[in-house]
Amino acid sequence: MKKKILTLLLAASMAASLLAGCGSKDDKAKGDTDTKTEAVDKSGEEKTLVYGSGDYTNINPALYEHGEINSLIFAGMTAHDAEDKVVPALAESWEWDEASKTYTFHLRKDVTFHDGETFTSADVKFTLDTIMNPDNASEIASNYEDITGIETPDDSTVKITLKAPNVAMLDYLTIGILPKHLLEGKDIVTDDFNRNPVGCGPYKLVSWDEGQSITLEKFDDFYLGAPKIDKVVFKIVEDTQARALQLKSGELDLAQVTPKDAKQFEGEDGFVVDVMKTADYRGILYNFGSEFFGRHRELPNILSYAIDRQSIVDSVLLGHGEAAYSPLQMGPYNNPDIEKYEFDPEKAKQLLEENGWKMGDDGYYEKDGEQLAFTISNGQADQVRIDMSNICAQNLQDIGVNCKVEVTAETDWANQDAYLIGWGSPFDPDDHTYKVFGTDKGANYSSYSNAKVDELLQQARELETQEERLPLYKEFQAELSKDLPYTFIAYIDAMYVSKDNITGLTKDTVLGHHGVGIFWNIYDWDM
Repeated sequence: MKKKILTLLLAASMAASLLAGCGSKDDKAKGDTDTKTEAVDKSGEEKTLVYGSGDYTNINPALYEHGEINSLIFAGMTAHDAEDKVVPALAESWEWDEASKTYTFHLRKDVTFHDGETFTSADVKFTLDTIMNPDNASEIASNYEDITGIETPDDSTVKITLKAPNVAMLDYLTIGILPKHLLEGKDIVTDDFNRNPVGCGPYKLVSWDEGQSITLEKFDDFYLGAPKIDKVVFKIVEDTQARALQLKSGELDLAQVTPKDAKQFEGEDGFVVDVMKTADYRGILYNFGSEFFGRHRELPNILSYAIDRQSIVDSVLLGHGEAAYSPLQMGPYNNPDIEKYEFDPEKAKQLLEENGWKMGDDGYYEKDGEQLAFTISNGQADQVRIDMSNICAQNLQDIGVNCKVEVTAETDWANQDAYLIGWGSPFDPDDHTYKVFGTDKGANYSSYSNAKVDELLQQARELETQEERLPLYKEFQAELSKDLPYTFIAYIDAMYVSKDNITGLTKDTVLGHHGVGIFWNIYDWDM
């Protein structure tokens, strides 16, 4: 039996290295909203970091992918470091047995949950079973499809057997582990745990003032040592302009803001502006389950020529980003030789006419008595997406498409025409591709289906080396460009503004969707 040993020991030197270096509320009681930082360490006063956050309705990493707060409350078997590489976490080492397609993980024995209960292999199995249970409708279930068996021969050993090799599994095992003793036998979708989460991460939740703040307190028994900052307050400030104002007033210590809002802090005493690279892109998602785009499958490719991406990067992002053409553009699996749909409105009109669309008397194209008209939907809280949508709509209006923009309180994936979507991952290329573009996968909100894309993504996730996988991911991108699910628009830099007394942020770490990842080493931050 051929064994491939991938043993990675979390020795003291590695712990020291980690400590030195990665869709979707603070503890203040209602009426007590003064969340200004009380910094100081030598006086013995409590250190509190106040972060301008989006809102949360539930916190549970097994069910809901999006959530910056997850990395503070929970810990996974593996983790990502400053370079987005997989490193040991709750599992201190592992081996891969090629013959049986089994990972054997050796867990740390010094880990407890926030309620004092010991972390064991049973918690790992419970978490993965929860994700894979279709009754729970987990957003990330497709990441774990290759798992065929989970064994727990003892409290500190987990064996995970796959139907085929899948190196992305080590990335997916960064998922926060749930406490079986609190959730076994309960309906995890509706249980109160989602409002009172308990993990074994560096911070524990102490209060949640709905719509106002979530307060976290350092967990003294965190396995890498107690964090240096005593409390982290996720203050709910959805509007980015309001975040900028609250940074100015001292109510916030750290917040992600728009490039336009960040500009006012450049060179300002007391503040640091960090422009952080991301793998986070934006695009127009077309709903192929809708009547309109279900009938007119030719339109995404044609309309993509009408979008002036560079203008969007320049005017909306103030140059802090780059034009997008692929979901893997920011990593080593990019294919730069595919059709990029560079701005060419005349070509868009020519292709419309070649496909039977004719200009009507009202200045809009029509076909078989139907006007070329649709709406790009947006959520309420993201001004950057709204600004992008408005420019896209104007570009489309300019060529004869009656395109409008709407902002909605809730996203109706099934009944909208299009949506200004965002995705992107700095980790394994399987992440945010298989589940986003694979037929009927959990994050395929466009009802996109392409048999060749399905085949290529399945093959690529079952190979082990970059040398083997690269040709398949390049072919995947080429096939996607011929049959577009989205009009890819731009990759966006994450703009973080912070007080200048905060230390420990790794400013060269490439962040993920929504700029998530900045808190990867929060346990080592200081003020």
